[in-house]
Amino acid sequence: MDEFDQSLKAFIEAAGWLAPFLFILLHLFRPLFFLPVIVVCIAGGVLFGFVEGALLSFIGLSLMSFVSYVLVNKFPRFREKVGKLKEKIFKNQTLTVGQVMILRIMPFVHFHLLSLYLMESAKSFKEYMYYSLLGLILPAVIYTAFGEAITAFPWYLTVLMMFILVIIFSLIGKFNQSPVRRA
Repeated sequence: MDEFDQSLKAFIEAAGWLAPFLFILLHLFRPLFFLPVIVVCIAGGVLFGFVEGALLSFIGLSLMSFVSYVLVNKFPRFREKVGKLKEKIFKNQTLTVGQVMILRIMPFVHFHLLSLYLMESAKSFKEYMYYSLLGLILPAVIYTAFGEAITAFPWYLTVLMMFILVIIFSLIGKFNQSPVRRA
């Protein structure tokens, strides 16, 4: 693992001023490589440090939200595939915007699926991007800052953390009565 870290650092140093741009592109192409968000954000923290890594991850995830919007609205087959995934995972459950934002923090929850929920709740592209950007701040910061620590947790702490997030998710659903509208 140390050799991999060293080779990544050497690549970033050799890339010079292009390194941040390449890292943002990695966020955009991440789904094609089947890389979870948490892995890319952890890499940002290791390669660029906390502040720059979190900022670059936020920019990359924001651009990915924009790409999600374009994909869903320009390609009906893509929307259909994500819609089927939504029905399979959440069935007829209605989620609030707050719940979607909590789900963004959970590792390995499908990015485009959550983007579809936000699109359905938003009245416009501007509102979608507003909710999307708000929902990306915490994952970018948490995964960049604590990503390595989270992945190093023993299994029982990881389960406890997920349990706490599920409780928060449920509480937001009970106390917030503004559901995501369905298209």
